[in-house]
Amino acid sequence: MPSVKNCRIGLLGGSFNPAHEGHLHISRLALEELRLDQVWWLVAPQNPLKSADDMAPFATRLALAEKATAEDTRIVVTGIEQELGTRYTLDTVRALKKRYPDARFVLVMGADLLAELPKWKGWRSLFRTVPIAVFARPTYSLRALSGTAARRFARFRIKRYRAGSLAAKRPPVWAFLHTRPNAQSATKIRARRQGQG
Repeated sequence: MPSVKNCRIGLLGGSFNPAHEGHLHISRLALEELRLDQVWWLVAPQNPLKSADDMAPFATRLALAEKATAEDTRIVVTGIEQELGTRYTLDTVRALKKRYPDARFVLVMGADLLAELPKWKGWRSLFRTVPIAVFARPTYSLRALSGTAARRFARFRIKRYRAGSLAAKRPPVWAFLHTRPNAQSATKIRARRQGQG
């Protein structure tokens, strides 16, 4: 891993099955809007909420993610969850904060994940552990903002114009960024590939 001392780092987790333009889009938005030094793609060995049936091998997903980010050194692809032995985002974030105490982390996600956050292990604790930046996604944003997680932590939401200071703030704190969305999704890519086969 590159040096992280005093770095502002966005954490973008997921299966990356496969990595695509949407992941790059949200990463570059996060770097700009949140004033981050790096964004780490945390390629999950297996997402606890997803079936393994349609999942490409971990090494394949990691390699394709590295290929997708080769031209942007600010985006760091890592399989550190496998090394840490963590399965859940909360455990991963806690382990990273312990391992890299000088880094300032922000959890980066799309609106679709904010909507499903109450299904995650320890989701309330996650809000209290790390600042969270949520980016708009087509068809998900309204549902996410009226959902359980957004309502439960509504008073800790900051305005978009303050999102650049998110990494320096003490959680719970989060921002929703109505940015230009990218409709690309791994599900659509896999469906297209299966249609071609």
